[in-house]
This record gives sequence, C-alpha cells and structure tokens, in this order.
Amino acid sequence: MSAGAFGTAAARGAPRWSTTSYGDSTDTGPQELTALGEHVSRCRADSSRFSRLQCGALAVHGLVAARFVTTLAVVAALIGAVLLVV
Repeated sequence: MSAGAFGTAAARGAPRWSTTSYGDSTDTGPQELTALGEHVSRCRADSSRFSRLQCGALAVHGLVAARFVTTLAVVAALIGAVLLVV
C-alpha cells in the first residue's frame, strides 16, 4: 500500500490499526498489567452481586423450559388443590 492510501483512509475517518512493535519489545508493561488487573477486579465485583441470582434463574428456566408441559400440569394441579382447600 502506498503512503497516499493511508492518508485518504485517515481523511475519511476510517480506523488505522497497527499491530507491529516497530522493533520494540512486544511484552506488556507494568502499567498495562496494573490497569488490566484493576479492570478485571471491577468487573468481578460488579458481576458478583447478581451472579448467584442469575445462575439460579437460568437453572430454573432450564428446568421449566425442558419440562414445559409437565410444569404447566403441576402448576394447574397446585392451583386446583388450593381452590379445593379454600
């Protein structure tokens, strides 16, 4: 690609990505690792608040979805039993 092609891509607002290290080390630096660690810690803290609730809801959904007709029959039987008792 010529230098002119890069110039027109930048002028149009297209992203210009470079994946080379230009001869430098490709290892991550301490600042990058610190920032990544802080980000992961924040994500874990945010997701752990409702993760148990979400896992429980997904388990119940999986049980109900797999046995939909049976679940409807059990719910109808329970409603019928409650109506007979009351």
